Amino acid sequence: MHNKEQHPYTEWVDLAGRKLGGQVLSCSDDFFAEMENLIKPEAPVFIADKYTDRGKWMDGWESRRKRVVGYDWAVLKLGAQGRIKGFNVNTTHFAGNAPKQVSIEACNSKTAPDENTAWTVIIPQQDVQPDSNNFIDCESDGVWTHLRLNMFPDGGIARLRVYGEAVMDTDWFLPGEPVDLAFVKNGARPIKCSDMFFSSMTNLIMPDRGVNMGDGWETKRRRGGRECDWIIVKLAGTGSVKKLIVDTAHFKGNYPESFSLLGISMPEGQNPDENADWQPIVERQKLTADAEHFYKDEVISGEQTFTHIKLNMYPDGGISRLRVFGFLAG
Repeated sequence: MHNKEQHPYTEWVDLAGRKLGGQVLSCSDDFFAEMENLIKPEAPVFIADKYTDRGKWMDGWESRRKRVVGYDWAVLKLGAQGRIKGFNVNTTHFAGNAPKQVSIEACNSKTAPDENTAWTVIIPQQDVQPDSNNFIDCESDGVWTHLRLNMFPDGGIARLRVYGEAVMDTDWFLPGEPVDLAFVKNGARPIKCSDMFFSSMTNLIMPDRGVNMGDGWETKRRRGGRECDWIIVKLAGTGSVKKLIVDTAHFKGNYPESFSLLGISMPEGQNPDENADWQPIVERQKLTADAEHFYKDEVISGEQTFTHIKLNMYPDGGISRLRVFGFLAG
């Protein structure tokens, strides 16, 4: 178990996050604090003098003190099915009321779990620390849609983060249908970037349009050095690129002057670096503030297939979303 403030899963997405469509479906008891708080995107806060008619207000999920043998649980639906790399069972501000131990079970189901669901233990029962980030690696290679978080015997957990990689639901697509190859819920993920000082690179491939300037990928102001900022995205699958959307929503005084898009095909399990033999997909194009930009005729890569793309952003700034539509190979 890791226990440090900066989480060790920066290259993975929070599969349970609300931005991805995660939900808390049910729980055994949330008398003191609602189960839905578990997946709030904001960091938990503490307000010393805030009380409700049930007791002290807490920013998390908190059950009653248990007076019988047993434990409490909460069932979550992931925003996208996926493979899990690690968890943060965050007990921040739960100092005298954190659980002693937790375990986590998982299942893969097209419908909401019920009493007949067969759960698989992916994190065995283990201690957690109060008022802490509790980082727990996950060794399971299964593809999961739902989780059951168990806390022993009772208490409160501020947030649950579920870091991993979405796996495309191929049953959803019709034969020959174009796919957003750079969409997080289809299995794309950012590998690395030159800089993400102001906001995370993961935002670039999230669902929907950005809600504000913080909901995009933004770099610091560059003062010399390299020609541009860049981000490398592992595509949802090997495919050819046919059109794309570059969205600068909310970036008004800090949008890039221009961008270009490149691609590369790598062997299974390998990721390129920024200096690899990248091939042009879209040559450098001007961008404007707070707008969606559509490119189809500008795509010059033809039937070439790629496993990764590299977006160059000149000279720096912020882009809210990137959509890369094309066809999966084979």
